[in-house]
Formats: sequence, C-alpha cells, structure tokens
Amino acid sequence: MKFAIDVLGIFLKVVIRVNRDTFAPLVVSTLFILLTSLLAHCARRLVQKAVREPFIRLLFEEAIAAAELCGCCFELIIVADNFGVATYAIFLFALTIWWSLNWGEATACPYTHIEDVIEGKGDIRKALLKTWAELAGGLLVYKYIQMYWALEISDTHKNKAFEDCTADLQVPVLYGAIVEGVATCLCRLASRSLSDLNPRFATAIDSFIGTSLVVAAFDYSGGYFNPVLATSLKAGCEGHTLAEHAMVYWLGACAGSIISVYLYKLPAIQKYVSATAEFNGDSIWADKED
Repeated sequence: MKFAIDVLGIFLKVVIRVNRDTFAPLVVSTLFILLTSLLAHCARRLVQKAVREPFIRLLFEEAIAAAELCGCCFELIIVADNFGVATYAIFLFALTIWWSLNWGEATACPYTHIEDVIEGKGDIRKALLKTWAELAGGLLVYKYIQMYWALEISDTHKNKAFEDCTADLQVPVLYGAIVEGVATCLCRLASRSLSDLNPRFATAIDSFIGTSLVVAAFDYSGGYFNPVLATSLKAGCEGHTLAEHAMVYWLGACAGSIISVYLYKLPAIQKYVSATAEFNGDSIWADKED
C-alpha cells in the first residue's frame, strides 16, 4: 500500500511539472496509463505470491487484468477524443502487446471462457466465476479513474469525472451487433491461427490485426470486441438502453466468438493453416531460418 502511495506521489509530481512546463496533456495521459499498468503489475505479483490455490489466484488475476484493461481504455477515450484515432491506435497496439506478455492465463474477456467450455477445456461454473471476477474488476476501476480525473491535472480531464457519458453506437442495434460479432470472429480466427502457426512476432501481428479491426469499427460500434470492456466503459450511457447494449456488446461479441470456434475447424481453414505451416523459404516463422 505504501509503495502504491509513493508511486502515485511521484507520478503526480512528474505530471504536474510536465503539464506546467510543456503543456503536454498527451504526456499526462501516457504517464497515467503507465501508472495504471505498473499498479496492476504489482498487484499481480502480490497475488501470485500470496494466493496458493491456482483457481482462486486466477480469479484475482482476471479481476486485475480487467481493471487494468478498463482503466487504460478509459484514458484512451481521452486520447482518442483529443488526439485522434491514429494516436489512439498506437497506444492500443503497444498496450495489447504488453497485456499479452504480462497477463499469463488471464484474458479479461468472457467469451474466451465460453470457447473453453465448447472445446471441453473448462466447465460452466468456472466460466461464470471468471466472468464475475472480470466484471468486478472492470466496474470497480471506475472509482480509481474518477479520482484521477477529478484532479484535473490536464485540460483534457476538466469536467470528465462526473459528466454524463454517451454511447459509441452510431448505427442501428442489429448492425452494431453484426459489426461486433464479425470483428470478434475475425480477431479470434487470427489469434487461433497465429497460436498454431507460431510465427516470429506473433504477439505483435495479433496486436496489429486486433487494433486494425478496432479502428475499422470505431465509427460504427466503438470497436470493443469485449463484453466486460464495453460494460465498464459504456453500460448505462445515453444513446442506448441496457438491453440494446447487451445485444450489441454481449450477444454480438459472444456469437462471433462461438462462430469462430466452429469456423476454425472447417477443413478448408485447417488445410490453409497446415499449408502455411509447411511453407518454406524466407519467412517470419519461428522455426525457420531467415
């Protein structure tokens, strides 16, 4: 606890000095995202040392991962609103790589547990408990965000702590659900392919594909592709009802994920993956020499 307070104190001193001297609100956002990731990293290490039972430890790790994901993405909203989608995409690309390298077995995403149930790798009870842990982490982190925004260290945070939020859905609900579902399906197909092919820089490639799909869907549904993330950031916001939110961001994304499980098993896709894995010559594959 004392370490976290010390880190927060140093962070505040740095951002206040930077903001006063250079008037760089983007630096303020960057440092806050780094702080959030650092605190989550410390919490994760503490849980790994203190909790011995594997499943209970995983539940804590899921909650921490969801809190880190949603906390960073709250600030990414500020980045997108003030510095454009291209800047937002750069941040998201880097963060996705960081999360892939540091979360371990945690995913902070409910439909990955549904996939495990379908494939016989998990049971419904554990899937529900993991989802509950993720929702808890994603919803509770808003108080942390609100406390930071209320400080109004940067002009980009003025009046943000308590303002009413608006939905990102810019198309009819059915279209929004299709956008979230199709993009989620493509993301999961890409992730499964990369996992099987294991090329060099697989994490960066996966991050690039995911970020590209987010940017493509940004002006339609917001491009969340994660029910917990969408709920933490946008549930209850003006622009759609909770039922409509659930249809787009829960039903749409989960349907896309489930469809990807069955699509990936199709002979045509399996044949393509096998042929790609056997390809010789200059390549990015991990078991090839350039």
